[in-house]
Amino acid sequence: MNTLSLNSIRTELSEHLQNVIAEHDKFDDKYDIHHAAFNEDYYLIGYYQCEKWLKKHEVSVFEGINFCQDYCRENFGEASVVGYKNAEELVNMITYIVGEELVHELDDELFEEEIEV
Repeated sequence: MNTLSLNSIRTELSEHLQNVIAEHDKFDDKYDIHHAAFNEDYYLIGYYQCEKWLKKHEVSVFEGINFCQDYCRENFGEASVVGYKNAEELVNMITYIVGEELVHELDDELFEEEIEV
């Protein structure tokens, strides 16, 4: 995915993440935050809405699939196109992956603050 689209996706998902954090009193760990924000339910529902989301962020279907496959290869050693048979599944996998990165960055910031104290 190009840098421009990844930046716009990260900005949108950062706002979503902050809203989810604000809505909850407490999370036990970073995995709970990620689960609540990006895994409890689909980020977007509906093929048409997801197709619009891809266009909004200037992500082609092929770029999106490649992004998801790269993630699977890096984390699991293999990749397939299973799970990306429509725009809804693709968008929600992209948001899952980018959301995971955002939560890890958030977690790093918290550790940095603790070390400085």
